[in-house]
Amino acid sequence: MKRELIVVFMAAVALYLPASQYGFVQDDRAIIASNPAAHSIGAALGAIDDPYWPRESGAGLYRPMTILSYAIDWTMSGGSAGWLHVMNALWHGLATVLFVCVIARWLPPVAAAGAGLVFAWHPVHVEAVASLVGRAELLAAVGILGAVLAARRGWWIGALLCAALAMLSKEHGVIVGVVILLDKWLDSPGRGAACCAPPGRETGLWLGLSAVTVAYLIAWSLIGRAGASDTAAVFFGRGLLGRWAIALPAVLRTGVLLFGPVSLSSDYSPRVIPAYSGLSLAAVVGLCIVIAVPIIMLRYRRRAPLISFASGLAALSYLPTSNLLFPSGIVLAERNLYLAVALPAAIVGLGVVWLEARRGLRLALAATGVIALAFGVRSFVRLPAWRDNRAQLLTLLVEHPESYHGHASAAAVLAGRGDTAGARRQYRLADSLFAGDPYLDAAHAIFLLGLGDTAGAAPLVARLNSPAGSAAHRAVWRARFLFALRRGDREGATAIADSARRYFPSDDAWYRPYLQ
Repeated sequence: MKRELIVVFMAAVALYLPASQYGFVQDDRAIIASNPAAHSIGAALGAIDDPYWPRESGAGLYRPMTILSYAIDWTMSGGSAGWLHVMNALWHGLATVLFVCVIARWLPPVAAAGAGLVFAWHPVHVEAVASLVGRAELLAAVGILGAVLAARRGWWIGALLCAALAMLSKEHGVIVGVVILLDKWLDSPGRGAACCAPPGRETGLWLGLSAVTVAYLIAWSLIGRAGASDTAAVFFGRGLLGRWAIALPAVLRTGVLLFGPVSLSSDYSPRVIPAYSGLSLAAVVGLCIVIAVPIIMLRYRRRAPLISFASGLAALSYLPTSNLLFPSGIVLAERNLYLAVALPAAIVGLGVVWLEARRGLRLALAATGVIALAFGVRSFVRLPAWRDNRAQLLTLLVEHPESYHGHASAAAVLAGRGDTAGARRQYRLADSLFAGDPYLDAAHAIFLLGLGDTAGAAPLVARLNSPAGSAAHRAVWRARFLFALRRGDREGATAIADSARRYFPSDDAWYRPYLQ
């Protein structure tokens, strides 16, 4: 399959080479551009016990391999954003090649290559590849797929190294052992061995995987747990059923993105996905999808093991951020669907086999080419949305004016430019789309207090509410502090500042000038 692998690798990389002209966008700035640990290999190794997000942010997470990859790129390029974008494209190419190698167990070379092209050019991947912080998804995918291939061949040391890469790149890398088990479970006579190691080596593999997983979980709990309780604002005050009322429609939206990626978005907060408060048709359909996935895995284990494998991989990779088991910091993000694209790609691969058997290879290749080209064109058109912060925000506002987060971001930009009338208008619009985000309420209140509009800020401050110690609470404390000062309550303001600095010691420099 050398020729096929070269083709899919070049196709995957070529699509994203225009991003070499792009800069740092959104979270790229905090994680890479302003993070000393990402600027040298020594600093990255020295920060092995630091969380992914800067400590002062309180957001936590633990992804030292991702930070190390940025540090290597920064050292090689002198901090060139273009070089980091090229490396993202290369990592995407490697992940695509590994995906093709994994599914080649069940497909002939041409069909596997067709599936690889669909995987390489799927529009959902644009955010993960064009956004530099999407590197975590790419590294985790390389680690998981590499571990599966290594386990099949009995290379247990390679499998352990790949598993460690996956886990230390992003949290959902912990699924690697389950994915290997799934691949072994699908082993059947005549299909090739999923794990062909001798019994002793196989035991060593599982003992090693268990040790690596436990060690990672301990490190994550000690270092990266800080941001684990920070959930999306739409989940504040909601119980299990209230969370599912939003999470299940997000599952439906995920299915639409995977099989009909026409409408894309960098934000899926309300009302891109409505803030449902009870049972909805979208939730019912989403629940049907959740139930259908394990049924498909069991039903097609023998008849179409590739579908079982791809379904399991998609579900396992999406589950940690699905909000079904526990609330996360987002409702949905396209970058988190990187491995889930394995399912539509696998279906296309099987479609090639089916068409070839009934209509001939030429028609099968033509149909696959049409699908892959349609995905490639959509991805290429989408790519400029990640050129810079301005392009990202304008694209969001044009394509999804129902996004409250987009209008809140626009308000902050306009406020920074001194356009107070425009900022007021955007804040009001964001509040009308979704009321209940403490980040938004605090930012709006601080903006109004800066203009001397204490009366306008009062109702916003009165409804400020967020879990104590969460990242959102930093903004809440600042708004309450400034409001107390504006009303002349210096004693109350001092008490608020003292509380805030206990949770966020780095904020001392922010409060000190006001209290002198």
